[in-house]
Amino acid sequence: MKYGFVKVTDLTFDDALRRVETELQKEGFKVLTTIDAQAKFREKLNIDFPRYMILGACNPKLAHEAISAEWNIGLLLPCNVIVYEKDNKVWVGVMKPSEAMAIVQNDALRSLAETVESKLKRAFDGI
Repeated sequence: MKYGFVKVTDLTFDDALRRVETELQKEGFKVLTTIDAQAKFREKLNIDFPRYMILGACNPKLAHEAISAEWNIGLLLPCNVIVYEKDNKVWVGVMKPSEAMAIVQNDALRSLAETVESKLKRAFDGI
């Protein structure tokens, strides 16, 4: 997949969520937002759906650098991480900032996106 890193884990769903937060923290990220898609689909659409969480992760220092280089880049922040259940397995995925930032014509962001991506990849590899 071009726009993210995704893998199946041997962890339970709750353990995967905790592990994701721990590994992100090691790289200077905090989870700022959490979207429980399962709950929202049930509440708004009356649809049963497997567990699916979207986490919005932010590294304040790097976010500041990105916004300073391109004021409208907030449209592409924070970095999304997903944890979901599918086929009786727990999956984890992280976005590739290099792909998200490729649509922005700003050389300063290209280098910054690579830095963010390497940190997210290290967190991903730790899960």
